[in-house]
Amino acid sequence: MILGPVGALPQPSSNCQRKCGEIDVPYPFGIGPYDSPDHCAMPGFNLSCDGNRGLRLLNPDLVVLNISLLQGQARMLNPISSACYNNSTNPRAERSNGWHMNLTDTPYRFSDAHNMFTVIGCRTLAYIQAGDTTGYMSGCVAMCRRSDVKTMREGSCFGIGCCQTAIPKGMAYYSVYFDGNFNATDIKDVSACSYAVLMDSSNFTFRTSYTTSPEFYSAYGGRAPLVVDWAIGNETCEEAYKKPESYACVSSNSNCFDSFSGRGYICNCSKGFEGNPYLSNGCQDIDECMDQKKYPCYGTCHNTAGGFDCFCPPAIAIGLSVAAGSLLLSLSGLFLIRKWRRHAQRQTQRKYFRKNKGLLLEQLILSDQIASDNTKIFSFEELQKATNNFDPTRMLGSGGHGMVYKGILSDQRVVAIKKSKVIKEDEINQFINEVAILSQINHRNIVKLFGCCLETEVPLLVYDFIPNGSLFETIHGDPSKEYTLSWDDCLRIATEAAGALCYLHSAATISIFHRDVKSSNILLDANYIAKVSDFGASRLIPTDQTHVVTNVQGTYGYLDPEYYHTGKLNEKSDVYSFGVVLLELLLRKKPIFICESGLKTNLSNHFLEVIKGRPITDIVAAQVLGEASESEINSVAALAESCLRIRGEERPTMKQVEMTLQSLRIERLSSCPAPPRDDEKIEIPPVLSTRPVENLQPLNIGLRSSDNNLASSACYKLQGEFISSANLAR
Repeated sequence: MILGPVGALPQPSSNCQRKCGEIDVPYPFGIGPYDSPDHCAMPGFNLSCDGNRGLRLLNPDLVVLNISLLQGQARMLNPISSACYNNSTNPRAERSNGWHMNLTDTPYRFSDAHNMFTVIGCRTLAYIQAGDTTGYMSGCVAMCRRSDVKTMREGSCFGIGCCQTAIPKGMAYYSVYFDGNFNATDIKDVSACSYAVLMDSSNFTFRTSYTTSPEFYSAYGGRAPLVVDWAIGNETCEEAYKKPESYACVSSNSNCFDSFSGRGYICNCSKGFEGNPYLSNGCQDIDECMDQKKYPCYGTCHNTAGGFDCFCPPAIAIGLSVAAGSLLLSLSGLFLIRKWRRHAQRQTQRKYFRKNKGLLLEQLILSDQIASDNTKIFSFEELQKATNNFDPTRMLGSGGHGMVYKGILSDQRVVAIKKSKVIKEDEINQFINEVAILSQINHRNIVKLFGCCLETEVPLLVYDFIPNGSLFETIHGDPSKEYTLSWDDCLRIATEAAGALCYLHSAATISIFHRDVKSSNILLDANYIAKVSDFGASRLIPTDQTHVVTNVQGTYGYLDPEYYHTGKLNEKSDVYSFGVVLLELLLRKKPIFICESGLKTNLSNHFLEVIKGRPITDIVAAQVLGEASESEINSVAALAESCLRIRGEERPTMKQVEMTLQSLRIERLSSCPAPPRDDEKIEIPPVLSTRPVENLQPLNIGLRSSDNNLASSACYKLQGEFISSANLAR
């Protein structure tokens, strides 16, 4: 055994086994009991290795595929739950094996950034439930008729045959079980089995044959890959550093980072070093001069501890001459000058990179180790090429927080590149934290952040490009456009946006307050699914705290008056702004509009004044009046009014807003006549349709307006939206 510094954790012996088959087992992980004399593992990180069974956790008994020190993650195999019909005449007779996993007293948590609860089948509702005090419960509905089996699309997991939903951050226990109220005996010969599993979604692609055969189960051998986050202890870096006897970042060239899972910390080698930060002298210097491709130097390279210096070539004295060789010398001089300029530009980019805390962000988002579709740090040259040198014709728009350009990356992904306004020096750390946290967001109704560039004076953010513009443009733009939002669309989009904000507000330890919720920041993708965007004004606040800001930000017409006057920022500020969005959908008026008197009027003030003495049906848009029932209009108006209350404490939470909208959609669904028959009908499970509204958990429902299979009936279309996915209370 090797002893560390006095008072520090003991170091593992060189006798420890560090491979199991082809899998590396780096410390703090180890094979065998953690309290062995060799100290091969830290407490909780001990594994077993069996030649036939592979590398496994001891409790629970799970196969380990690989371990990443840099990311603080591990991949494991998670059993797939299934429910299969037998030959009984009982409509729900089945062989069903649910599953539960308990990581509560371990260093592991299920990664919300990588895993999705995935359900496959027809007429299938499966639940995932946490067994802790959070009360978290969620579910997914995978639905299809007999004819849908023939027309399902490969790769589409939005409810027809396949459904996926996100999980919350920091979850350590879950159980899976199937609902027994779907009557699908008339389709069991086509789709006899249903499957449910929490799995890594990064490499999952739905195949239509998964619903009609055991192929999904057999393709993964009954166990799907699962990503878990792991962390040391339950303390923050600051707290752990004060206890040298247990502090795990023992290498002199290591840094500590708080876990994104909400508890504990991980260690990484400092920039310019590589190795194992949990071992004394485990982080060794990288010789950048040996890898000119990764660390370009147009001159003389000199390796330094944690970095390298690049010296320009010595000046070349060129004697002026009219001789024949002068032209060659001039060309050589121009070549050297251009090379020097490129080097100078690179040095400037490095200066901005350091100023913008790029070294810290590299450690936080671990960009060089994760898959290409995850967050990374882009070079300025990459984004120049993607935007044709920021051609003005590529500009998508500009706003209070900067300009947005359309770009095409080298892998052909279409992106939106946002150039923010100048960030003050004291805001850089906040910016870095926001990017690091937003890079972990995994929600189908939030625009995906691909990464950023820190090599310019003003950092650039790279987002997924959303093709159909914003909700604002759709409801206030040209009325002759081919696509106009129906009332069903409005309810769905409002529900999706509310679910996204609820997700942001309800993170495990850090809540994200958007601070600029408005219809122009709710984008619509190719299928008119809502995507909440633009986090330029967002703030990260510890859960259940109120934050006092000195610079109140927001958009006039949407801005919470209580926040404006007091500077106290909490989740209810976003609720107020969302109430204005609901009014836009009801009245089809802009937040600041010109009323009949010719004066500019605030929409929320106008609404609150009118409903004192007139029915809401007098002022709603004609299209809404023609498509929505009076009860629905009154309910949405009442919800908007509650969101717009002056005192934030009297407003509902975004979770309550989402629940109310979900209830409205379910009520609208239940009032629909029976859908046209194909060769069977779709039933809404009693567990969803018969519960009292006040006890109803929110469902996250996604619509694909272009789905031709659901176009024959407006009500049937709504049923299709409903069953396309379900995300019960977070």
